Formats: sequence, C-alpha cells, structure tokens
Amino acid sequence: MNGSPINRQNRALVLGANGGIGSEVARQLLDAGWQVRALRRGGAPGTAAASAIEWLDGDVLSREAVVRAAQGCAVIVHAVNPPGYRRWAQVVLPMIDNTLAAAAAVGATVVLPGTVYNFGPDTFPLLSEDSPQQPLTRKGAIRVELERRMRAASEHGVRSIVVRAGDFFGPRVGNSWFAQGLVKRGAPVQVVRQPGTRGVGHAWSYVPDVARTMLQLIERRDTLPAFATFHMAGHWDADGSQIVEAICRVARNHGLKPQRKPFAWAFVRAISPFVTTLRELMEMRYLWSEPLQLDNARLVRELGREPHTPLDEAVEATLMGLNCLGVDERAPKAA
Repeated sequence: MNGSPINRQNRALVLGANGGIGSEVARQLLDAGWQVRALRRGGAPGTAAASAIEWLDGDVLSREAVVRAAQGCAVIVHAVNPPGYRRWAQVVLPMIDNTLAAAAAVGATVVLPGTVYNFGPDTFPLLSEDSPQQPLTRKGAIRVELERRMRAASEHGVRSIVVRAGDFFGPRVGNSWFAQGLVKRGAPVQVVRQPGTRGVGHAWSYVPDVARTMLQLIERRDTLPAFATFHMAGHWDADGSQIVEAICRVARNHGLKPQRKPFAWAFVRAISPFVTTLRELMEMRYLWSEPLQLDNARLVRELGREPHTPLDEAVEATLMGLNCLGVDERAPKAA
C-alpha cells in the first residue's frame, strides 16, 4: 500500500454520486470542507452540489478508471448499485473488487452503506452487527459475499467502514420504497400505501442522517477496527403504520387529503414473472412480513449519539424533495 502524505488530504471519491445516498454523502462532505471526486458515464448533474464535484469520465466496472479516480483520495464511498434491482449477479461483486483494488493502491478507507438483505428471519427481530448472516435471497447472498471480500481485504491493509440502516428515504432518494411504494413521486399525495402487515415493525433511515453518521465515522477512521461495522436504529416504526401516519399528517398540513390503502401485493405477484423489478420486489417481501429492528448500541458507544432528524421533519423534507406536496394553498399569493 502507498502511505504517502497525499492520501491524508481531505479528498474523497464518491462512487454513485448521482444516487440518493451517494449524492447526500457527497454534499455533506463538501459542506465539511472535503474535496469530492466522482465518476460519470454521461454529463454531470446540474445541481449546485454537483457543480462543486470534480467529475471524471469513467465506469465503476472499469478497474483502471476507479484506480485512476482514487489517486490522492483518503476515502472511497462505495454507494453504487445496479438500478432497478437489475444485473446484481453480474455487476455488484466486480464493482466492489474494483473499489477494493483502488483502495489498496492508494491507501484509502472504503465506506459502504450496508443493507439488511444480508440477514434472514432466523436473526429477527433485532439485528446486531454480530448477528449471523444467513440470507434467504440471491441479493442477500451477494451482499454477504461483498462484505466478506471487504473483511478479507482488511486483513491485507484495506480499511473499511460499513454503516447498515433500514429502508432509505430522503428528499433526493427516488429509488426507494418510500418514493415508489408508499407515495407516487412527482404528484401531490392522494393515496399512501402500506406495504407491511399492520402490527409488524419496520426500520426506516433518513438518508441525511445516514450520511451524517458516515461523516462522523470517517473522521474517526484511523481509530476504528480495520473492518468496522455499525448499525443505525433510524426511525423504528413499531407497528408498521407510523411512517404512513406521518405522511398523512404532513400532507394534511399542506392542504391535501390523502387516503390510506394497502400495498397491491396481489397485483405485483401476478405480473412479477414479466417484470424484473417486480420479481425482485417479491423476493424481498419477507422483510415486510416480520418485524426487523437494528441495534445501534455499538454506534452510540462510538459517537455518543446517533444523528436523528424528527420523523415529521424528515418526512416533510422527503415529500417536498419528491414534489409530492403540490402547491400549499395556505401560502401567501404573489402580487
């Protein structure tokens, strides 16, 4: 490994900087004074935060491109995933292999947003970092192997941090259960659908809180174990209805009159043989039929407290970001 001083500069490579979690981590890194670099296959996004990023042409599936982009970086945030649940088996592991190779080449710490896919019902209802990883699904098995490779790389000097959280939601997270299952993105909230069984708890995580947690751990990276895993409690929906109720409250505060309805699992099951994304959703349905909570005791011991935005505030910011609140009739009209 190259331990030259350049690797200790506040420069980070964010892979997946166009995505929900990657863009938020990049934004918060910039706000904290970091220089942020990212790979792109097309043009850079036209946002204020994106304009401050150093964009390089390249693909995460190209090891040469990732190693080149990582030069001079102290941290690599691996926040990239195949869109729409597609091609996981073909691309997820090659992408992490390229990231680990780049981290080894430049002496960077890898930071990964983890998922609960790694775990099966045998570990429910409360997941700790040491719970056995015995997944039920193909995606879960891939994520287990991904983290196994990170752990193996840590034995050869590549440091890694995994921050595992529940279902993501946030103002810039379009590919999520919140934005695609509970509400309809880009339209005022009329119907809020509840995918889980009433009475069954579910874990949610507000992406700005997840990014803030990552930044705090990044600042402590040299004092953490070589392979460090932390769980976030996030927003624990104890009976599966609290997130729906929060959406309805916020929507009503903006003059809307949303209705609650159950998620159309029967429809999804009927057409899933013909639609890849829906077929993958059906595979993950077990996460909605049994309670799943994450134990954040290790994170609290490390940080003192977990970053946590109040639920209604987080939901309102998310709905506004997804353009789901329409025009608030109570707001004063322009002259």
